[in-house]
Amino acid sequence: MTQTVILELTDDLIDRARKQASQTDQPMERVLVQQLEAAFSEPLPSLPTDEQTELNALVNLSIDALWTIAREQMPRDQQNRMQILMDGNSKGSLSKAEFSELEKLVEQGQRVMLRKAKAATLLTERGYKVTPKDMTAQDE
Repeated sequence: MTQTVILELTDDLIDRARKQASQTDQPMERVLVQQLEAAFSEPLPSLPTDEQTELNALVNLSIDALWTIAREQMPRDQQNRMQILMDGNSKGSLSKAEFSELEKLVEQGQRVMLRKAKAATLLTERGYKVTPKDMTAQDE
């Protein structure tokens, strides 16, 4: 359910909203609603503040920037290293340093996946169809 609300906004706020609407190829009203939703949204309890901030900032990005993030991949060498470490962890043969390295790589991978998911959500909200195939790097 939605309701219509009439607000008086400063010229500066209107100018910034118009600029963001133009940059993100959205109606100004949608930009204002997104900003209000972000301002009043419940923080994601399991995410550190810097990750929450990073995800919330994605609403300000252009369509092209969101597609770039939706297609983001961990670098191949990091993926390969993580697989080697995961195999070693399954065998119980990792040193403490290797286990720490694995934890960091897994965390990096999770951050990539969160950014991709948020970008896909925003693209969908802006009227784009996003499929799993769309979310792979274009050079693959």
